[in-house]
Amino acid sequence: MAHTDHRTMRHVLRREIAGTIGLLTDEQDFRAMRRYRSFTFDDHTTYLRQVETLLKTVAEQGGHTTVALFDPEEYAEYCAETGLDPDIPSSRTRYTAELATTGPTLPYDGRPLAELVPDLVDEAVRQATWEYASTLLARLGPCASCGENIGRAAFARAADLLLRILGTAPPGNRHLVCSVTGTPETLVAVLHADDEDADAAHLDEAEALEFTTVLALGIATGSPGGLVMRTTAPGTADRVYGWRLRADGLDPLTAGEVFDAYCTDIESGDLISPESGVDYSEPPDLGEEGPASRHRH
Repeated sequence: MAHTDHRTMRHVLRREIAGTIGLLTDEQDFRAMRRYRSFTFDDHTTYLRQVETLLKTVAEQGGHTTVALFDPEEYAEYCAETGLDPDIPSSRTRYTAELATTGPTLPYDGRPLAELVPDLVDEAVRQATWEYASTLLARLGPCASCGENIGRAAFARAADLLLRILGTAPPGNRHLVCSVTGTPETLVAVLHADDEDADAAHLDEAEALEFTTVLALGIATGSPGGLVMRTTAPGTADRVYGWRLRADGLDPLTAGEVFDAYCTDIESGDLISPESGVDYSEPPDLGEEGPASRHRH
């Protein structure tokens, strides 16, 4: 009887354990892992199907699983740095546990992997963008004339601008895109804000941090770029407007410039038919800048 009770208690406790699974989302990463003899899968489609079955089973048993993006190159580097043998399952387990605290993850919510994977990849891109932009900001150092940290001042100015942009926007759902052209590639950050259910906008903190960092980088470096917002509310036409980045903030785009930006294919430069029911307009006045935004380097 005691043995049965102990087994029952262990079964109950097992449901209290939250797990993380490292997922190889594409065929190339899957092939890279096949060089390890202890990785026994030989078909990516079968592997994904088995992972999905496992996730569903754990969820049905009341368990919670987080899905992380498993990168074979980073895994190899991790093993080299920690002295672990990359060809044993326990090393993969330790690396996955590390991902749970440092890497891009999403909770498994019952969706098919075909729907979950794109969101996981987006999360990875967002985190990488934030880390890259943060590193570039940190490298700017102090202003030669005043000694103020350029990156920190630009971040404060970007945060102030974002607050004023959201504060002057019409109610509804807001979709903001900030792009900064640089080397080796253009950085793009996206932010969603929704204030239909309350007076204050609901923001994802990670999205807001990345967006502010990318905007700050554009301001601090004077790189070409822009910020465009689309607002959507029931009973009204969608409204699109934006600004051009400049060294000390933002310059409003004319309605024609916004129209051209939205109706031109980025890859080919060809014209795209404008959407019906969309108002391309000039942005509202952002008002007086806060104290942190007035200093210019």
